[in-house]
Amino acid sequence: MEVAAAIRTRTAMPSCSSIYNPINFSKSISISRLSRSQSSSSRYFHLFSSSVSSFLNLHSNLNKQTNASKFIVRNSTASSISSSGNNESKISAKPSSELRKRKPNNKEIDDDKLIALRQLFSKPGIGIDAYIIPSQDAHQSEFIAECFSRRAYISGFTGSAGTAVVTRDKAALWTDGRYFLQAEKQLSPSWILMRAGNYGVPTTTEWLNDVLDPGCRVGIDPFLFSSNEAEEIKEEISKHNHELVPLYDINLVDQIWKESRPKPPMEPIRVHEIRYAGVHVSSKLLNLRSDLIEAGCSAIVVTMLDEIAWLLNLRGNDIPHSPVMYAYLIVEIDGAKLFVDNSKVTPDMLAHLKSSGVELRPYDSILSEIESLANQGRQLWMDTSRVNAAIVSTYRFGKNRASADIGYKGKVKAGGHDKSDGDAGRPAGLCKVSPITLAKAVKNYAELQGMRNSHLRDAAALTQFWSWLEKEIHKGVVLTEVEVSDKLLEFRAKQDGFLDTSFDTISGSGANGAIIHYKPEPESCDVVDAKKLFLLDSGGQYIDGTTDITRTVHFGEPTSRQKECFTRVLQGHIAVDQAVFPENTPGFVLDALARSALWKVGLDYRHGTGHGVGAALNVHEGPQSISFRFGNMTPLQKGMIVSNEPGYYEDHSFGIRIENLLVVKEINTPNHFGGIGYLGFENITFVPIQAKLVDLSLMSAAEVDWLNDYHSQVWKKVSPLVEGAASTWLWDNTQPLVKP
Repeated sequence: MEVAAAIRTRTAMPSCSSIYNPINFSKSISISRLSRSQSSSSRYFHLFSSSVSSFLNLHSNLNKQTNASKFIVRNSTASSISSSGNNESKISAKPSSELRKRKPNNKEIDDDKLIALRQLFSKPGIGIDAYIIPSQDAHQSEFIAECFSRRAYISGFTGSAGTAVVTRDKAALWTDGRYFLQAEKQLSPSWILMRAGNYGVPTTTEWLNDVLDPGCRVGIDPFLFSSNEAEEIKEEISKHNHELVPLYDINLVDQIWKESRPKPPMEPIRVHEIRYAGVHVSSKLLNLRSDLIEAGCSAIVVTMLDEIAWLLNLRGNDIPHSPVMYAYLIVEIDGAKLFVDNSKVTPDMLAHLKSSGVELRPYDSILSEIESLANQGRQLWMDTSRVNAAIVSTYRFGKNRASADIGYKGKVKAGGHDKSDGDAGRPAGLCKVSPITLAKAVKNYAELQGMRNSHLRDAAALTQFWSWLEKEIHKGVVLTEVEVSDKLLEFRAKQDGFLDTSFDTISGSGANGAIIHYKPEPESCDVVDAKKLFLLDSGGQYIDGTTDITRTVHFGEPTSRQKECFTRVLQGHIAVDQAVFPENTPGFVLDALARSALWKVGLDYRHGTGHGVGAALNVHEGPQSISFRFGNMTPLQKGMIVSNEPGYYEDHSFGIRIENLLVVKEINTPNHFGGIGYLGFENITFVPIQAKLVDLSLMSAAEVDWLNDYHSQVWKKVSPLVEGAASTWLWDNTQPLVKP
């Protein structure tokens, strides 16, 4: 499942491998907020890198200044797929609010939740004119516990990515191209849908500056925004004399959610066995402390849940689809403290942590510990693109107080060199990406073996599932998208080591397949139609690995257009799979390979081509990706895992996606230009690609050979794991194709 790198991309901040000076909020932190920490959720969602934003802003400015002609975009739904690719539909780009179907008088209709929220704006101690409600939790998680789904609760939009902004008389929601159709269906007339990335659509801060009178106050929950994000919001809205107001002691959505809000998760934490983890906690901590010493830091604050789980070889069950637990971690040169709810601690976990010198602290005591370290003048490493603004500001205030008490003029670390800071009393601290991020992304031998093994068991489950589904459809059995999804879960659950799905299964028949992150619901889903394309994107969490696979099939006779679209997607998939590239190549360099066959006929897709995948961890992880967003300069490295999932979608008609997972490996090339090595990919996903959807006349001989070789491997690796009807189905669907 492609998150569009997204899912998590943000407006790029200036490089900060130097010292951070966090946002100076006008209000000091109230320590009474400490008890609120587990109800912290969501973060500000930035949808595109600064390069893309700059491009759109440039066109917007040119249009305003020169009365330029309308921006022309290609309408993939209407355009011909002929080889010439010359036919295109010229449309005038309009703001999202104009595109939405509304009642004739176009009047905003306030729902009860918005009314209740706005009533809080004028309460004593609040006094705001707008409130920003992001998607993720206080740990910047993609998937979150239900009790933290504040944006979904207030707006009704359940997609994983988006930002809601509510003023005294307007409400708007921003999301990206993966969710446009879903948002159209789920938002009430009270909301304006902002199709982020479309021409003419403002960012959240641009919109606020436009709709608010100068001098207004914009509220946020500082636990739900990274320090960088809060800083950026403050800077942008200050251009119109607006003030950013962090509300430390209260989350306004929680106030109206009240008793109906789900309880926080309290699932026990388990130890991730060394046979799956591959490296002992003590060794990981030793490497991390070496990084701290080299950086001149006393400690590092870790808030990303998958980083904590990976570093300590722990797994949890607090969040659907992700085997992590809500916790914070501070690693010092001579010790470590894990901040977690004591009810989740098991005897095995306690003994495991004690052997590695890790102490336990209450989850909601993180701010007091940060303040204590600041008062001691400790130099902290914090990834301010991820650590929330409440934590960073606590450190700042504490450091300032300590400096004032002792008349301190500190030295700070910048670019690896000491230098005196001209602003006396400013806090010292290292602003840099967490070293755990890259260490986790490069899998060790045990992790790779676990991923390979879990993918074979997953392939067996999918083989059984597709055999069953095809038989049922041909018998004329009526099955809904949800029933199909549930049946797949049954097959997966029978496999050894299965724990959970790795995300909500995308089971989309016909037009629903065009909704990139479609989630079928029992009360509204469609029947799987044998005469339409069916897209199934699913994955599993196993004790030893994480899977993510997409297949698109047709149970009847596909049209020539569907076959051509599918074949061009397949050609892009093959091009990425076969890519060979020099070391230090960032993923965006490969993205064009996946799109080239589509581009030749003027088609494209609105998501990235590949995301990182965790080993028995999050199905989406960084820092690596394969995406058109060229702001991510992280090079692909041996041992990383990425998805390969090009697609094509025609709104209200059909969707196509083909996805496998790939391991980056060394390639033995006959030459080594520049004295460097070359890399390529190892495929670890083994499920047939439907042959009837392939137009062999478009395929080269080499591409047909790839498909035949792939199916040969599928049969060889998976056939020993299935029997009966599933084995017959696998045999039938792995037969070689002959190009006419």
